[in-house]
Amino acid sequence: METRIVKDRITRSELENLAHEQYRDVNRTPVSKERWQTLSFAQQFGNIGSEVGRAAKWQGKDENSFWGAVIRAMELFDLTQKDARWSKRKPEINRVKELFVDAVLGGTEYKTTLQDLDKYFMQFAIIAMR
Repeated sequence: METRIVKDRITRSELENLAHEQYRDVNRTPVSKERWQTLSFAQQFGNIGSEVGRAAKWQGKDENSFWGAVIRAMELFDLTQKDARWSKRKPEINRVKELFVDAVLGGTEYKTTLQDLDKYFMQFAIIAMR
């Protein structure tokens, strides 16, 4: 597998393309938009947090598992952004997605880590379990 060093800032779509290009063979079940939109905001963010936690766990240990979690989290972020019920929460959704991408790329822009984001998302998972 070719190693690609990213020196300049890249867009979210470039990150997604890179992940899909390198790790497209990662097995995962697609999430239907209809099913996703039956979940509460806390449930959606709790599920995203699960993937963030998986990415944190595998970062630097298992590339396929790491990028699989990154790809899945990005897909779930996209579904949450498209959920019309959360129009007033779009700035929060967009910001945390931006922080996630930064953390995946090393945290150079905002100094965010996947562990920081895991703590943030854990609060939603706890609320969703009530």
